[in-house]
Amino acid sequence: MDQGQRAPISWTSEGVPVSARFDDPYFSLGDGLAETRHVFLAGNGLPGRFRPGFHIAELGFGTGLNLLAALIAWRAAATPGPLRFTSFEAFPMAPADMEQALAAFPEAHAVAAPLLDAWAQGARRIETPDLVAEIVIGDARDTLPAWPGRADAWFLDGFAPAKNPELWAPGLMAQVAAHTAPGGTAATYTAAGHVRRALAEAGFTVERRPGFGRKRHMTVARRAPHD
Repeated sequence: MDQGQRAPISWTSEGVPVSARFDDPYFSLGDGLAETRHVFLAGNGLPGRFRPGFHIAELGFGTGLNLLAALIAWRAAATPGPLRFTSFEAFPMAPADMEQALAAFPEAHAVAAPLLDAWAQGARRIETPDLVAEIVIGDARDTLPAWPGRADAWFLDGFAPAKNPELWAPGLMAQVAAHTAPGGTAATYTAAGHVRRALAEAGFTVERRPGFGRKRHMTVARRAPHD
């Protein structure tokens, strides 16, 4: 099984993993779980929009923290059936690094065993009674166009646009739009003007909102309810 090129990691003195390739932390230096809930859950109107069959897609799987935050919210909402989650990741974390990163968030780590077990075995599909998740390994510019799915909500969580411009390019934002269900949404921590313009050009209605912590602004986007 293709494991992808491993993500080289360094660690701050506070225990935050930093991508050596992109020189950017994997989550907030403050509280990464709170940031995920503010940006990706609230930014997409979740858990209020959850319904059976709801499908989240993501650019940048990283530590898996966003998946676990969504799963915790799904369980709290008692939505019938499994949450569907698809993530696109070019440089998967080593299992030991993922375990160490998630250990910083006891609430997320408490529900992480199926993910961590699958990851350690090289599996990239996780199925439990309330989760069907797939992590697609490879460059999203190649893998997303080939994906047959359409997401109800997108977590756009690549490294900072200045350091990882490929994951925010207009062509890829157009693919995100093409793989978004009518009325679907996207959210991201960045408010970079070129990212907002790319989303708007792809057909989203784009809004800037207050960001998390020291980040003044973030971006949310919505597709029209009808194609």
